[in-house]
Amino acid sequence: MHFTAETSSNGVVERDFTVGEVTGVLWSPASGSDRTPLVLMGHGGGTHKKAPGMVGRAHRFVTNCGFNVASIDAPGHGGRPRTAVDEREIAELQQAMAAGEPVGPIVVRYNAHLADRAVPEWQATLDALQKLPEIGAEGPVGYFGLTMGTAIGVPLTAIEPRITAAVFGIFWHESLAETAMQITIPVEFVLQWDDEHIPRQSGLALFDAFASKEKTLHANAGRHKELPRFEADSAVRFFARHLGRAGTSPA
Repeated sequence: MHFTAETSSNGVVERDFTVGEVTGVLWSPASGSDRTPLVLMGHGGGTHKKAPGMVGRAHRFVTNCGFNVASIDAPGHGGRPRTAVDEREIAELQQAMAAGEPVGPIVVRYNAHLADRAVPEWQATLDALQKLPEIGAEGPVGYFGLTMGTAIGVPLTAIEPRITAAVFGIFWHESLAETAMQITIPVEFVLQWDDEHIPRQSGLALFDAFASKEKTLHANAGRHKELPRFEADSAVRFFARHLGRAGTSPA
């Protein structure tokens, strides 16, 4: 891991890093506490590690819980180059959207391809993060990711025993249900009830597939991109319960 830039504001230190060719960012408490829990955040399709929603959630986790938070650019996203497969799939997706055709089959196929590439990158990044003194190898790790962040996060969580709690949601079940059956850790799952892209039954089927004894469904009225802001606060409370909150008792 090589740090390439650092800024600080409102009690949060933001450091850009690279692990091989993967570009990432780590948000940490300015207090520099050692051995604090770590939350991995996967971004949505077509965005990047520092999209506004990602930064906002990261600051919540850091300032409310004292956590470290890390995100990396998915293959073909952010500052990472696109392959010929990326270009072809993105063009097909844009054509379907322009024609008003269903995008689900394209997104599911393309995101499964991205997950095959991104899961080992996330594992290498986690290896590097746990070598840092402020994180360490023994602390709890959570994962947060919606939409494409779920497409990558479900297969990652299924094979990564270091992840002990996860927030997923807003994705189709077709490519993930079998893998979700392997996940037994606590899960909070978010679903948009009026999603114009993901059929309600598909989202419910994915939630049902998780083998977790503790799993919670948050179904909100609204379309695909209308997730209520208060769900970010719910995620903070979820990880505070399962990873531990620095300095105070979990709410």
